Amino acid sequence: MTFPSIPAVRENGTGVPLVLLHAFPLSARMWDAQLELLPGPSGDEARVLTMDQRGFGAEALGDEAPSLDLVADDVVRLLDATGIDRAVIGGLSMGGYVAMAFTRRHPDRLAGLLLADTKATVDAEPARANRERIARTVLARDSVHLLAEEKIEEGLLGPAADPQLAARVRRMIAESTPQAVAWAQRAMADRPDSLDVLAAVTVPAAVVVGEFDAITPLAEARLMADALGDAQLTVIPSVGHLSSLEAPETFNAAVRGLLRRVGR
Repeated sequence: MTFPSIPAVRENGTGVPLVLLHAFPLSARMWDAQLELLPGPSGDEARVLTMDQRGFGAEALGDEAPSLDLVADDVVRLLDATGIDRAVIGGLSMGGYVAMAFTRRHPDRLAGLLLADTKATVDAEPARANRERIARTVLARDSVHLLAEEKIEEGLLGPAADPQLAARVRRMIAESTPQAVAWAQRAMADRPDSLDVLAAVTVPAAVVVGEFDAITPLAEARLMADALGDAQLTVIPSVGHLSSLEAPETFNAAVRGLLRRVGR
């Protein structure tokens, strides 16, 4: 068995540590606006860290069986390597699943929780079957060529999304490998329900969702916010699943609200 090296990290700022975990099947580059702007003009509002998850961006996939728990443990290894004891862990979509796995496995390392355009419930059987279909298809074709259009049509972006943003998302998807896509799909299909995990969270939390997110809709966001008990729910108007990319200013405002609560 081989073990991936400590995840490469991009970081900016000196304030409250915030680790941001990307959506499927993108990379940490989706967080460029947050990496630049969340630390604030003086750089001391947040210490923002972003990392590619296994197989995406610059990260090796390794040879371990698919599991989001492994990615959550990668986050801990990143915290250890950067000298951070506790951090706000934030994730969008698949990144949110990893954030919940982190919360389950390492609650003592959690200073705050940000869940964006994600869900705590398990996939229904048709969704699990579709994940396996995608995994088998990209491996058989050794290509992710059709995945970009399928994901865009699925509702990654809202109906009024900037065409340039859509093209950027397509490029990020096209950079993923069939092996990483299949591994991540199978890991997500096997994730457990996390509502009980959220109910035990005692740190500040925030839930963010795009108004037109059809993949993880508002009803799922409300379930998470209700389970957390002390979470602020933000619905971003007119955007889809990738709310941080479509409306970075509104998204960042919600994150800053969470960081202020953590920093009290």
